[in-house]
Amino acid sequence: MKRIAIQGMLGSFHDIAAHEYFKGEQIQLICCDTFEQVFDSVKQDPTVICMSAIENTIAGSLLHNYELLRDSDTTIVGEHKLHITHCICCLPDDDWSTIREVHSHPVALMQCRDYLSSHEELKVVEAEDTAGSAKYIHENHCQGWAAICHADAAKMYGLKVLDNHIEDNKHNFTRFLIATDPRKADYLRPLNDVNKSSIVFTLPHSEGSLSKVLTILSFYDINLTKIQSLPVIGHEWEYMFYVDVTFTDLIRYRQSIDAITPLVKSIKILGEYKEA
Repeated sequence: MKRIAIQGMLGSFHDIAAHEYFKGEQIQLICCDTFEQVFDSVKQDPTVICMSAIENTIAGSLLHNYELLRDSDTTIVGEHKLHITHCICCLPDDDWSTIREVHSHPVALMQCRDYLSSHEELKVVEAEDTAGSAKYIHENHCQGWAAICHADAAKMYGLKVLDNHIEDNKHNFTRFLIATDPRKADYLRPLNDVNKSSIVFTLPHSEGSLSKVLTILSFYDINLTKIQSLPVIGHEWEYMFYVDVTFTDLIRYRQSIDAITPLVKSIKILGEYKEA
């Protein structure tokens, strides 16, 4: 049985993503309140696998999770892309005539902003978790309250779905990374099947330093799929660059890493895995 650390509780999007990625396998979820606790779970027990959201097509990148990933010394072994859908739900005895307020995570509320604007009678209340809002309403029998969450979470906590697929943008996806202790990495992803890599590097503060790195990657037919910069704390105008690349030839990818290494101040491969 695989033990998976996630942020959120049962019924959360991390829960759904974990069951989709490990479909057909026996898993035990370790539900954490924060992403810090997710990565700490691997430090405390190297047999634990962590699953963490890293970016959303609407809300953008989860910048703090990049730092947690880099500092955790874990290795990325996979990724999963989950289609995000939201419903509005309430206690079975409630309906549109009785609900007065709606609770959910701020990102979920933002993703349903247009829908909520058509229900101005509802007070919008921010909460720590989508599934957690549904669970709280169920356990405390909060009449007049509604939650925005996934329909599976509504079902899990015995709530009635008033309306489903209420997200403003139907092309709403979140990308999750699966990471583990480096000593377990080869058991979770065959190296002969990898075609994607996540890298972080820092550059000297000189003209054209980033351009030179990108030119070399292009020469080796390495496809850049994402680049995210974050400032180096305590070093003005210096940045870390988090880069995702895909490739078709593992040997040429390794050669490209060797070629750019002399041009950067520091470099770390966060993981090599199969593209979702």
